[in-house]
Amino acid sequence: MKKGALLEIDATRDITTAEHDLGFWAAVKQYPTAVLWAMFFCIAVIMAGFDAQLVTSFYALPAFQQRFGKLYEGEWIISAPWQTGLGMGNPIGQVLGALACGWPLERFGRRITLAVCCVWSIIFVFVQFFSTSIGMLCAGEILGGLAYGFYVVIAPTYASEICPLALRGVLTASVNLAFVIGQFIAQGCAAGLESRLDEWAYKAPFAIQWVWPVVLLIGLPFAPESPYWLIRKNRKEDARKSLLKLSSAKHRPDIDSVLIMIEQTDLLEQELESTTTYFDCFKGANWPRTEISIMVYLIQVIGGNPLIGYANFFFEQAGLNPSDAFNMGVGNTALGFVGTCLSWPLMSFFGRRTIYNSGMTFMTLILFIIGFLDFGRSHSGAVWAQATLMDIWTFTYQMTVGPICFVIISEISSTRLRGRTIAITTAVQAMASIVFTVAMPYMLSSDQANWRGKAGFLFGGISLVCLAWCWFRIPESRGRTFEELDILFERKVPARKFKNYDLLAEHHEVGGMESPINV
Repeated sequence: MKKGALLEIDATRDITTAEHDLGFWAAVKQYPTAVLWAMFFCIAVIMAGFDAQLVTSFYALPAFQQRFGKLYEGEWIISAPWQTGLGMGNPIGQVLGALACGWPLERFGRRITLAVCCVWSIIFVFVQFFSTSIGMLCAGEILGGLAYGFYVVIAPTYASEICPLALRGVLTASVNLAFVIGQFIAQGCAAGLESRLDEWAYKAPFAIQWVWPVVLLIGLPFAPESPYWLIRKNRKEDARKSLLKLSSAKHRPDIDSVLIMIEQTDLLEQELESTTTYFDCFKGANWPRTEISIMVYLIQVIGGNPLIGYANFFFEQAGLNPSDAFNMGVGNTALGFVGTCLSWPLMSFFGRRTIYNSGMTFMTLILFIIGFLDFGRSHSGAVWAQATLMDIWTFTYQMTVGPICFVIISEISSTRLRGRTIAITTAVQAMASIVFTVAMPYMLSSDQANWRGKAGFLFGGISLVCLAWCWFRIPESRGRTFEELDILFERKVPARKFKNYDLLAEHHEVGGMESPINV
């Protein structure tokens, strides 16, 4: 082996060891600006969470009903078909946007792609703000949703590529926190404007959506590009400058060694996959990585979230007036905020697999209890118990499955296919959201199936099946560099053995060749 190659292997080994030994707070000291920029990119996800929550909250808003609804038995209502149409605007846009974002992400990079999406959002917020008909508003939601599909892919991709191993979990989990913050702001707006009868009751929340893309456009020219993307584009000096911007001058790591590690990861993945198309996500060692990414994100929808989204319905059934039900909805979202913040130390201590599976177990149990309580629905106490359990479910979800999902999909996918893998998972999740957006009103409406809390049996049963899948398929990625994960998947190590698998013990043989890494 040539001397230069040996030096690169030594440098890769040294920086990999340093990454493993680096603690959380030491990593923050080394990469303070990486933390700030990862959180800055999450502002885009706040807007996606805000819009998804906002439109559904308008259905019970008197001013919105009078402007876009119709009279039915003396009352203004938004018809069920238009509720479905408006509700599907965001997820339909996300499907199309997520599938479209792979090429521009790899061609133009993370910064430019996000900037174009911000301009797109500003344009279609104008459409929503000045809508004169519900059809025009629905079109604005669908077209605006295209950008949201990009946002949900860009934020975790960028966060995972600019931060060291010790920060990767917390910063990618911040994507979920951004969703929750957006939902919280939307719930607060709906509760605060519920009593207004003029057009500003719904126009003011639409106008708020101009704030986030403007803030992003101001900051993006100063944001460092992903060093992984720059290396793939053979822009090593730009990657070096990016790493210098992301790290602290006082506590800076060995930048040359970090660059070598990124290059070695890219070279390894080039050997494993010669092309980077969507079809490659389903080939060879990439297929289980795509499967895991799809499932952990899909579980967010099929595991009970659509039912919990009707928490306000249960609050009203418990005897609360609409105003108090809105306030309870705000409280439900606030619990989600607290839960997400608690997930950060938990995932660092217990890892991804343990937290995700524990959350799924408890959430599945809660869903079955909600279903059984519906048999005693004639007692107000049973309805209050259902509403309370929904709050507990939300807290558990946002502490476990919600944020850990974004960590898993950001870590499990290969760096060369990460944008495309996350795009596929986002599209699949959004399509499932469309299905349940249509189905839930028919499940719960009193003039249809009228399942009410018994829908907990459906989601509980689905969650039970998903829990079995989680046990056998979700690997532990905590403490593993991207290069190590590439090797583990290439060796087809069972998911349950990822945590304790010793790469050093078997480094001398990888497919009959010397392994490119010593750890």
